[in-house]
Amino acid sequence: MRMTDERGSAVAEFTMVAALLVALVLSVIQLTLALHVRVTLADAAAEGARHASLVGADASAGIARTRELITVALGPGYAERVSATTASVAGLETIEIRVAAPLPVLGLVGPIGLEVTGHAPVESLG
Repeated sequence: MRMTDERGSAVAEFTMVAALLVALVLSVIQLTLALHVRVTLADAAAEGARHASLVGADASAGIARTRELITVALGPGYAERVSATTASVAGLETIEIRVAAPLPVLGLVGPIGLEVTGHAPVESLG
C-alpha cells in the first residue's frame, strides 16, 4: 500500500518559506539602517567641517555643530566620539571632523566600528 496522504504538508512548506522570507526582509532592513547611519554621520561630519571652516569659527564650533546634527538625527549615543584636526591638502589648509560611532548590527545596537570624516578648506579674509 502506497502512502499518498499529504495532508499538512502545505502548512509545513509555508512555515519554512515564511521563515526564510522573514529572515531575508529583516536582513535587508538592517542593511538599510546601517547605510542610513553611515550616510547621516558622513553628512554631519561634512557639515561640521564646513561650519568650522568659516571665517571667525574654530574647530570646537565644528565639533558642536556635528554633535548637534547627529543627536537630532540618530541620538546622543552616536555623537560621543567627535574630534577635529587641521591638515594641508593640495596646499590648502583644511579642517577635518572625524566621527567614530557604533555600527548598527542589531537594530541600532552594535560595537564601535564605524568611522567617517568630513573635510572643508579653511576660509581666510585675505
